[in-house]
Amino acid sequence: MKTLDELKKLLHDKFDIEPATLDPNVPLVEYGLDSLSIAELLFTVEDYFHLEFPDARADVNTLGGLAHLIDDLRPAMAA
Repeated sequence: MKTLDELKKLLHDKFDIEPATLDPNVPLVEYGLDSLSIAELLFTVEDYFHLEFPDARADVNTLGGLAHLIDDLRPAMAA
């Protein structure tokens, strides 16, 4: 499963947002997520993907940006 698809499933499971409505380029706040919800999502993503976001990179605001960050971090975490 692609990272973006996994993120869409997580958003659906956690916030009941229909995956088909998620556009990877739309800011997450457009889906009704506030800063607390986004922080909660990031913790969920870290647990799910078994990685840690560097503080400087935790400001990703779109699903596509988050998927790209995860894809960048995965090889680094495996090394």
